Amino acid sequence: MGKSEVRIDKWLWATRVFKTRSIATDACKKGRVTILGMNVKPSHGVKIGDVINVKKPPITYSFEVVGLIENRVGAKLVPDYLKNVTPKEQYDLLEITRISGFIDRQKGLGRPTKKEGRELAKFNDLVFMGYEDIDDDEDDDEFDFDV
Repeated sequence: MGKSEVRIDKWLWATRVFKTRSIATDACKKGRVTILGMNVKPSHGVKIGDVINVKKPPITYSFEVVGLIENRVGAKLVPDYLKNVTPKEQYDLLEITRISGFIDRQKGLGRPTKKEGRELAKFNDLVFMGYEDIDDDEDDDEFDFDV
């Protein structure tokens, strides 16, 4: 490992921050990866000591580059190449989001909650029961057109 710099997209993939290199590349292109507050391109070189911020909503992770690597390694070897320096406040934000669950979910988006499912089933039962009570034969007697 005589290199002094490695492409950021390769490093993020190799250290398992992103599942695939193409996802790492897309994150860079979309401005979700920053160094010193500046958005970086996928080809940007990282050096030992750089602090990389990665936005993965709802939080922003921070990683310090401890070692340079281009090829993916096993999860147990990742600490040799990066140090997680994410502030505790970010993890608190993640926990709050996890606890709140679907409370903040906008109506009409995503899968219905159990409560919404029960309300929908109750509504459907009432609607279909109401239509079953109507008898079409009674209405035909009113309009008897015998000529």
